[in-house]
Amino acid sequence: MQIFGVDIGGSGIKGAPVDLDRGDLAQERCKVLTPHPATPDGVADGVKEVVEHFGWTGPVGLTFPGVVTGGATVRTAANVDKSWVDTDARALFGERLGGLDVTVVNDADAAGVAEMHFGAGRGRKGTVILLTFGTGIGSAVFTDGILIPNTELGHLELDGHDAEKRASSKVKDDHDMSWEHWAHRVQKYLAHVEMLFSPELFVIGGGVSRKSHKFLPHIKGIQAEIVPAQLQNNAGIVGAAMHAAG
Repeated sequence: MQIFGVDIGGSGIKGAPVDLDRGDLAQERCKVLTPHPATPDGVADGVKEVVEHFGWTGPVGLTFPGVVTGGATVRTAANVDKSWVDTDARALFGERLGGLDVTVVNDADAAGVAEMHFGAGRGRKGTVILLTFGTGIGSAVFTDGILIPNTELGHLELDGHDAEKRASSKVKDDHDMSWEHWAHRVQKYLAHVEMLFSPELFVIGGGVSRKSHKFLPHIKGIQAEIVPAQLQNNAGIVGAAMHAAG
């Protein structure tokens, strides 16, 4: 069974048909840059471009980098334009895609569901936390496989700032940090999250998961097991498709 998944991020919009039996992309993904400013109309145009690239006419699952309630309404927009707040994203994307059946879910929640079903969290009990490091820091918290949605742990305070303003991969790139220097910031953030939730497992996702060997060895003193996401930066696409499939 194939469903189309789209992952909307602060820097890119990427999507592909997903084989839900394997939990993998059925074709090579298409990616376009997220417009700046990332307004609802601009992002919707980017989503349309990605979907039309494949000539897709079936259901589409989309992620969004913020809190989404009721499967439709955007409540926060930290890394996209503030005009997203209170937007009915499901109606917007459905209209822009010519009436296709669409679903919308928080981006990290989607990635987490995919990792719990097909990846690093598969079969794991207790508390598992997926953290996606990109433009910001997304989070998905699971207890015995059950998702607690819209946790947004990237906005916990760290050194007087939102944690994602201190430890996202964008911050690493913007300040040209070494992997070791950045890993120390991530370590401090993980210690704070661990103090609050005492997870058995941290799954590290986002684009940096492809280079986990460069920074995970520098993270010390965390009691929980720390592993890279197995689906890497495709987890959001897979999770979006899973959400659309119900």
